Amino acid sequence: MRSITLPVKGMTCAACVRAVENALSRLEGVEDVNVNFASEKATLKIDRDIPLESIIKAVKDEGYDVVTIKQDFSVRGMTCAACVGAVERALKGLFGVIDVNVNLATEKATVEYIPTIVGFDDFKRVVSEQGYELQTITGEFIDRERQERERDYQDLKRRFVISAIISVLILAGSLTNIPILSNWIVLFVLATPVQFWAGWRFYRAALIALRHFSTNMNTLVVVGTSAAYFYSVVATFLPEIFEAGGLKPHVYFDTSAVIITLILFGRLLEARARGRTSEAIRKLMGLQARTARVERDSVEVEIPVDEVIVGDTVVVRPGERIPVDGIIIDGYSSVDESMLTGESLPVEKRVGDLVYGGTINKEGRFKIRATRIGKDTVLAQIIRLVEEAQGSKAPIQRLADKVASIFVPTVIGIASFTFLIWYFLGPEPAFTRAMMNFIAVLIIACPCALGLATPTALMVGTGKGAERGILIRDAEALEMAHKIDTVVMDKTGTITKGEPELVDIISLNSAPTEEVLLVAASLEKASEHPLAEAIYRAAEKHNLQLKEPEEFSAIPGGGVSGVLDRKKVFIGNLNLLEKEGIDISAVKEQVLSLNSEGKTAVILSVEGQVQAIFAIADSVKETSRQAIAELKKMGVEVVMLTGDNERTARRIAQEVGIDRFFAEVLPEGKVDIIKKLRAEGRVVAMVGDGINDAPALAEADLGIAIGTGTDIAIEASDVTLIKG
Repeated sequence: MRSITLPVKGMTCAACVRAVENALSRLEGVEDVNVNFASEKATLKIDRDIPLESIIKAVKDEGYDVVTIKQDFSVRGMTCAACVGAVERALKGLFGVIDVNVNLATEKATVEYIPTIVGFDDFKRVVSEQGYELQTITGEFIDRERQERERDYQDLKRRFVISAIISVLILAGSLTNIPILSNWIVLFVLATPVQFWAGWRFYRAALIALRHFSTNMNTLVVVGTSAAYFYSVVATFLPEIFEAGGLKPHVYFDTSAVIITLILFGRLLEARARGRTSEAIRKLMGLQARTARVERDSVEVEIPVDEVIVGDTVVVRPGERIPVDGIIIDGYSSVDESMLTGESLPVEKRVGDLVYGGTINKEGRFKIRATRIGKDTVLAQIIRLVEEAQGSKAPIQRLADKVASIFVPTVIGIASFTFLIWYFLGPEPAFTRAMMNFIAVLIIACPCALGLATPTALMVGTGKGAERGILIRDAEALEMAHKIDTVVMDKTGTITKGEPELVDIISLNSAPTEEVLLVAASLEKASEHPLAEAIYRAAEKHNLQLKEPEEFSAIPGGGVSGVLDRKKVFIGNLNLLEKEGIDISAVKEQVLSLNSEGKTAVILSVEGQVQAIFAIADSVKETSRQAIAELKKMGVEVVMLTGDNERTARRIAQEVGIDRFFAEVLPEGKVDIIKKLRAEGRVVAMVGDGINDAPALAEADLGIAIGTGTDIAIEASDVTLIKG
């Protein structure tokens, strides 16, 4: 008999309490139930054999829920799929654990559990019993882990390089007649440091597994290479044992040394891949503001962002990164939200508008009321989405984990069976022949292919890809690419150039286009706004000699004003010109028409008269239409995703020949669409370049990043197109 407490969510009255109590009381094995409405907890006295799933199901069937926590932990010491299986089985064996997912690449265990029944101390104990180390993940831990991982990588690299050099010498001695190197004692001296210094990590891991009565791939490496090594030692120093049975002794120092070297090479590549996996998360975390300027007792104070609480008034100055999610309560500005939406143009923000932590305030000063902080911000959710996608397992990986758990004992069993057959039924000398065949089976089964095949595929495949401007992260990406039947593309920076460009000049009053462009660019060159930069770049392309304005003023959320050749000039949107009392009735319809086409209209006024309209848009790359047409010819469906508005998305989709698109999609929405397509049985590749694409890139079967995009998108992807 045991007593457990369940946190129950969703109860609103005494009737709810009775419903939960009755549901739990009906379960076989439940002796007593007490549900407390105030604390929202149910205390049960149960038979130890009752499954936890039955208890949770009984609560859910009544329309309530049992509160669970999903938490990531770091697991140190895992080296192969068999280690993963051992950790998963240990954690799943704890009462109170709902689900466990252990990932070797990220060295993390994601555990869903009921906090009132089981906790970290229990997890740490059972994992430690298996010979591994479990730790909670904090900011300090992440920094320490990065340093330890770098030290481990450098140590692994040093051992591999030295063992590789020695192995080449051993091979030369085994395959040639070089007098010094072909001497067996010299080969013994060379092979010994490879076996016990370079290969020490395999011995250590195998011994830890043995202490806990389990096996892993390290066991096979150790048994196989040790058998070859010690057989060779006996042949070197006690050759008469073989000669007495009429056998000619042989040495296999080259076999043991080369196998250890190849496995070390595989581990080295694996360690580098792990470092790259965690780099994406670190760069995302780097986007978070470290401090925030808040109003406390009518005084502005700068505090760590972790100390901001919901409801605080946060002050954001021009050029600063917004520290938390919130609502503007005073002021206005334009905010660069490209990290979230992928939209290249800054978004105008006024009182009542939402802003998000990690985005950048471009112009004005404003105040926000904090609505979401810490792990609840949109940026924190993006980080979590990338972590979950990178830590998840494909079905084939789960199968591999299961196979690995029985592979090693099966191989040792087959080798032992071979020994017995040769010992009892084979010719004399029976023991020597039996031992030779026992070693042969172990050496054949020793996973040297794991250390050789994957690195070879990586080197050849990635080498050929690099020649063509394609960086391929691992062999799985190569394998997955030919299965793709659906390609999902982000719009901004993938299909389009990702920066605003002047696409049209509508000159009024018969003024030459170069003349109005000269006036506009002369004033806009002093502005840092992306729309102003687009006009300035267009003037540079035309080699126009710009003038110096006598006066200049930036108007946040509106445009700019100034004096040029003693004439008052305004450049901006409809709201600015209306506010300044300039008649815009003649151009209003044209401006709205341009907006409906997904273009941004900037109006030039000189001395109160509208002179021109500049149409600015994110233009399509020259190669996009051809690439999409080629994909369609191959039978691949192309889908476009964008955080931009629908009219812009529709215009771009029609221009490049895409039939299906989704507009105004946030990062979590992109992930949902990828999941939906995969649920339909499609094999999906995601192509993107922005921070907002990182979760979707990690979620897709194949993530393809544009090399001209952000480092975070590249780190979260499987393939990078260097040339964009």
